[in-house]
Amino acid sequence: MDDTPSPVRTEVIDPLDLTSDLTRALVHLPSPAHNRAPSGVTFGETMRAFSFVFIAVLTCFACEGAPAQTADRTIDEIKSETLARSQTGAYPALGIQPADASDALGRIKTRDPDEWAAAWSAVADGYMAKAKAATDPKEADANFVRAWRLYYFGQWPAPTSTGKQAAYQRAIDAYLQHARYFDPPLEVVRIPYEGKEIVGYLRLPANTPRPVPLVLAISGLDSRKETVAETYAAALAEGIGFFAVDSPGTGQAPRKADETADQMYSRVLDYLATRPEIDKNRILVHGQSFGAYWASKLAHTEAQRLAGAVAQSPPIHRTFQPDFFRGRMYTREYLFDLLPASLFVYGMKSADELIAFLPKMSLQAQNLLGKSSAPILVVGGTRDTQVPIDDLELLINNGTEPREAWINPAGGHMGRTPGTWPDPVIFRKIILPWEVRRLSQNMR
Repeated sequence: MDDTPSPVRTEVIDPLDLTSDLTRALVHLPSPAHNRAPSGVTFGETMRAFSFVFIAVLTCFACEGAPAQTADRTIDEIKSETLARSQTGAYPALGIQPADASDALGRIKTRDPDEWAAAWSAVADGYMAKAKAATDPKEADANFVRAWRLYYFGQWPAPTSTGKQAAYQRAIDAYLQHARYFDPPLEVVRIPYEGKEIVGYLRLPANTPRPVPLVLAISGLDSRKETVAETYAAALAEGIGFFAVDSPGTGQAPRKADETADQMYSRVLDYLATRPEIDKNRILVHGQSFGAYWASKLAHTEAQRLAGAVAQSPPIHRTFQPDFFRGRMYTREYLFDLLPASLFVYGMKSADELIAFLPKMSLQAQNLLGKSSAPILVVGGTRDTQVPIDDLELLINNGTEPREAWINPAGGHMGRTPGTWPDPVIFRKIILPWEVRRLSQNMR
């Protein structure tokens, strides 16, 4: 089989020059906003001289498939890789200081999940104590942030044990302590759902005419609404609000993942339509990785209620096929425990049970592809070992309207390239400008 993908065309840029031509073609926005948004922000300020360009192509970088790994990393390999990622700011160690990582990893001797949780939590506890003792608000907030990130990493990639569950609860607590310093404020929203509740974080820009546009931001398999909310603080400066929510089976989601769990987000859209401060005609959805599956599905099932969708490394069809899933279970691109995290998210007990179920998740099997949809931006990397480029092409090439895409030929999952295209840069230079453009075009 020829692995060279078909070109995705909008405006062609030399795919061999990622750091010059491509960078020059993109709008250079200011650094991501912190949680204090300036007043008087308008769309026009962001849109000046905006010429949106998406790449073309995958043709020169199709890579040879590496042999599938047959076992996960050992604890020593996990520790070494975690420290290395903290030193370069690579996912999932974003924002974790190498010294803190070294401290936590020095306490870990085995792969026991409770030992992992306890080690990271012990380091986090120290920052929580500093935060509570601090008299300077900036110092307190900085320590709450460090504690949150460490507790979160203590439950990573999923709260599969008692200790990891406790770490996640502490992560939520620390994040909400951090949120006390936000301006504009964060609202914790609880939406009744099938006897439980959908918990989301809502933030709306200050000093922006109401009703405001909004992004429904969905986390991935191992990210959480807290991490998504932190990323989307940058949107406030653009006059855009956000509602951050967990993927099914993750965080505080009220149900496990299955082929109908997108109903959660339809209920969220119902709720958002009741808020007079939000323009229900200018709501986008953005999903990351597993969250991009839900964003892609919603682009089709909720096309009338969405102004657009950003699907960042979206699993569409092949990801859910038995042969591919068996090959990806131990990919070195994922730090560790992809299989246990997947079992947790779907509420299943064995790899065989999960593999037998997964084909039902395919959007192709659900006959959604090719039907009318909201405008879609597809973001990803050709060298992704977690979601194959085939899935992105399938979404791009099936529909009734043109798609836009940004594909990093040298990129892995989420389109990442260490150093040049880390997550924050992709968000700031690619995703947020597209959202601003779509929401300004959709003004009614």
